[in-house]
Amino acid sequence: MRTTFCVIVAAALSLVTDQAAAQQWAAPTAGAIPEADGYVEIANVAVPPEKGRVYRAIFDATHGADKPDQLVPALNMAGSELNALAAIGAPLTNAKFVVVFHGAAMNGILTDAAYKAKFGVGNPNLKVLSEMRKAGVELYVCGQNLAFDHVDPKAITPEVAIASDALIVLMKYQNNGYAVLSF
Repeated sequence: MRTTFCVIVAAALSLVTDQAAAQQWAAPTAGAIPEADGYVEIANVAVPPEKGRVYRAIFDATHGADKPDQLVPALNMAGSELNALAAIGAPLTNAKFVVVFHGAAMNGILTDAAYKAKFGVGNPNLKVLSEMRKAGVELYVCGQNLAFDHVDPKAITPEVAIASDALIVLMKYQNNGYAVLSF
C-alpha cells in the first residue's frame, strides 16, 4: 500500500513538473519555412544566433522521410535553421545554404506525379523546395546516384539541379568554408 502511494505521488509530481516546464517555453516560430520545425527563442543562451553573421552550411541529404507525408530530414533541418534566422530578424541572405540529395533522400525531390506513383500521396517536399529556392538555397542531386539507380532526370523536380556527383559538391563547398551537416 505504501509503495503504491509513493508511486502515485511520484507520478503526480512528475506530471506537474512536466506541465510547468512546458509552460515556460515560448511557442516555436516558423517565419521562413512554415512546413519545417519552428524556432524557440531562449533568453541568455550560451551561443545565440547572430543577426549580422553569415552562416555557410551544406546539408548532406541521404536519409528519406520516415513516412511519405513527411519532409526529408535535411530539408526540415535546413528549413528550421532558416526559421531560426528569421526569428531573430536576420536577413535570409545571411544563410548561404546548399542541400545535396543522394541515397534515399532523392525520393523527396521527385515530381509530384512520380512521387504519387511511388508512394500514393503527393510530395510534401515540393513546396519547401520552392520556398528554399526563393530564400536563396542552392539545391543539387547526385547525377551518379541517378545514373546508378536508373532514375529518369525528368522525374526530378526542376527546382533541383543535377550535379556530377554529390561527393564532389560536398568537397567543393567544404573547401570553400561551408560546414557539412549530414541528415
